Amino acid sequence: MANRSVDANEAEPLLHLEDNYASSSSFNVDSSTTTTRLGARGIATENDGDKENTRSLAEQLCDDGLSLYEKKCLLINREIDNMGMGRYQWSIWALCGLGYLIDLMWAQAFGLVLSPMQQEMGFGPDQTGKLSTAFSIGLTAGALVWGLLVDIIGRQWVFNMTVLVACAFGTFIAVPSTYGSVLILTALTGFGIGGNIPQDTMITLEFTPQSKRYLLPLLSIFQPLGVVICSIIAYGFIPKYSCSPNFSEKNPLPACSKAVTGGACCRAADNMGWRYLLFTLGGVTLAAFLLRSVIFRFQESPKFLVYRGRDAKAVEVLHNIAMYNGRTCELSSNEFEGLEREFDLAQSRKPTLASADIQLDSTWVDKFKLEGDRFKILFSNYQMTRLTLLVWLTYICDYWGFTVAGSYLPQILALKNGALDLSLSYTYRSYIYIYTPGVFGVLLGTLAYRAPSIGRKWTMVFSSALMAVSIFLFSSVNSAASNTGLNIMEYFFQSMFNSVLYGWTPEAFPAPIRGTACGIASFWGRLFGIISPLIAQHLYAGGESGERDINSVLYLAGSVTLGCVITTALLPNSLLGRQSL
Repeated sequence: MANRSVDANEAEPLLHLEDNYASSSSFNVDSSTTTTRLGARGIATENDGDKENTRSLAEQLCDDGLSLYEKKCLLINREIDNMGMGRYQWSIWALCGLGYLIDLMWAQAFGLVLSPMQQEMGFGPDQTGKLSTAFSIGLTAGALVWGLLVDIIGRQWVFNMTVLVACAFGTFIAVPSTYGSVLILTALTGFGIGGNIPQDTMITLEFTPQSKRYLLPLLSIFQPLGVVICSIIAYGFIPKYSCSPNFSEKNPLPACSKAVTGGACCRAADNMGWRYLLFTLGGVTLAAFLLRSVIFRFQESPKFLVYRGRDAKAVEVLHNIAMYNGRTCELSSNEFEGLEREFDLAQSRKPTLASADIQLDSTWVDKFKLEGDRFKILFSNYQMTRLTLLVWLTYICDYWGFTVAGSYLPQILALKNGALDLSLSYTYRSYIYIYTPGVFGVLLGTLAYRAPSIGRKWTMVFSSALMAVSIFLFSSVNSAASNTGLNIMEYFFQSMFNSVLYGWTPEAFPAPIRGTACGIASFWGRLFGIISPLIAQHLYAGGESGERDINSVLYLAGSVTLGCVITTALLPNSLLGRQSL
């Protein structure tokens, strides 16, 4: 980019011309030809008042600091900006939002079904963390595998396969009568869901005009909606179709495996509520798959196609999208070819992100090596290394905190309300009240995301701090109003924080490594989401004493969540709000 002064937080640019693993290629430009052909049309960005962002398209294409791939992305951005938010873009936004909805809908379900499942199957408090751990194992594997595949086989397959896998296994979790079988199916369901949020955010980013990027954090509005939908379904089934006395009451009915011979016990036929919930969620997931794969025709990402050397197909996709929107597309393959002719092809072979002809002509062994080299972009210079590590640490602290909270807060709330002689129906109705304000947390996060004086960074700092504070306060009170109020506060700020984090992460990384970067960040978060419930279940079981220690679980969740305050405060300002290539 053009030379300008930088502050301490800006360091060097993400992609350096001289870095071995920085960009797809570097070229000598005949700027006069490019300027004449493309004119002086600018590219719209969120920060239209920024001089750097309002340079004409021709000026940006003549920038020696940009690779050929990045300049082609500028042309793609121009066409997407010219289209605006058409019917195709809104369809993508809504369908990717369904991925968010499904993710949190299932995560919430496991917290809500754990207690009635435990009462029926008879596993102890020291086994309660295994359900969340199994789900997290699947999420971790899914985040890594889908994150790598999306940059190799493309966005289209991952867009459909993640939901299909979740539907196929999630629907049958309610069938087994043993805890071990439930855990296996839960892990497989998590594998499908694990690719949803990072990949759906990235897909939305690549089809959204630069001026509409606030829609990325707004995707997170589907998360509290998913949680509320799950809570409403649970409220309709679990209190009505659970064993009595239920798990929240004194002297609950024991599991049949634990009951004395001939004595009353909690039979599956009397405890169908949690099964009805999971069957219903399986149906919702199936409907989402049909919408994404049968009713809507997804077009492969043009930026992915250009990176893979399929320029003509990328142009065809842009024309298809324009036609779907009732618009026209001005881009042609001639403009891509013109850029290639104007660059020194000898220099284009240097860096790791290979040019189109290299990728198309190389063997599978060579392509595998290129994929390994592409991963090195994450550590190509100080700025990228700093960004990568801070994003990883943020995801680790965030997933640790909300995994423990999501797994145990419903149980803890039921126990606290039970101690106050409040009914199970009251508790499940409270879940609806608790999670509905999360919608407004996402809306507030979206507004702050765009506010110049606050922006992405400080929104994440403040919301993560308040999320942690609410968990600590919940440990010190026990009344009907405070229990509900502090849970509302925790989920409100959790929704606000995650809406900004998930929306910003794909913006920070270049397209050739974007899916991998988002997937690996999610992988690290999910990995520590495996560990945290295991530690929490030991604390919950009371260690050697055997007494349930709910406050220690809350301290565990709150203290690690505070780590997000530090990691987000250290993020470089220069990466917050720039144009995405």
